[in-house]
Amino acid sequence: MKKIATDKAPAAIGPYSQAVVVGNLVYTSGQIALDPATGNLMGECIVCQTEQVMKNLGEVLAAAGSSYEKAIKTTCFLADMADFAAFNEVYGKYFTEKPARSCVAAKALPKGALVEVEVIAEI
Repeated sequence: MKKIATDKAPAAIGPYSQAVVVGNLVYTSGQIALDPATGNLMGECIVCQTEQVMKNLGEVLAAAGSSYEKAIKTTCFLADMADFAAFNEVYGKYFTEKPARSCVAAKALPKGALVEVEVIAEI
């Protein structure tokens, strides 16, 4: 097992790794819309936050030697399911290969985030 860490994505805000590689798969931790430089939540709308989440995920995937195109499964958490359509618009720009996905409403996300996404991808 190899732990992945990059300063191009936000540092973990708890006792976990940004991602872990096992065999030829990378398992990312959930990413929220944190600015990697400051650790502050970026954006107040679902579109803005989803764009930042995707940037963060892209950096973690790249650090592991993977990419959006190699995603197998994503798990998405929304603070408000009313944001589902707007979230999908941004998500679809990145996950063009349409991996398997779960998308659920979460009562609350860390730091008051509107969205969190985690990925399992091939390397």
